[in-house]
Amino acid sequence: MARNVLYPLYQVGSPQLRVFRTNFFVQLVRPGTAQPEDTVQFRIPMEMTRVDLRNYLERIYSVPVAAVRTRVQHGSNRKRDHRNVRVKKPDYKVAYVQLAHGQTFTFPDLFPEKKQSPEDEDGLQALLEEQRQRQKQHQDPRQGGVPQWFGL
Repeated sequence: MARNVLYPLYQVGSPQLRVFRTNFFVQLVRPGTAQPEDTVQFRIPMEMTRVDLRNYLERIYSVPVAAVRTRVQHGSNRKRDHRNVRVKKPDYKVAYVQLAHGQTFTFPDLFPEKKQSPEDEDGLQALLEEQRQRQKQHQDPRQGGVPQWFGL
């Protein structure tokens, strides 16, 4: 009985806050071609409609959406398996979401290019020279130029 007191059962008409998760998985995709700054590309399930996607983004993530365009990308069937039978990749739907006026989206740069400065190159050269000196000091003359890790 104490269990019912701590966790009351849901009853129709009771003002309890309920959160329902969707059955859809939406995947943000980096576009292959250049897109306008206010357009975001997603890969969505085939059964999801543009209205579903708009509600999904506005209600769950509070993203203002101006328009949604979708297209179906057919999976290729050029590959063959070990029995020489064609193997088809599954089809998927691509959605282009245009954000509301004034909203922009830039895909995050996950792997920024590091610029080599002359100081870094000097430090790298000094490190390589130090390693060469260390190898010369620990080399056994009886090994005849074979590295120590070789274990002769």
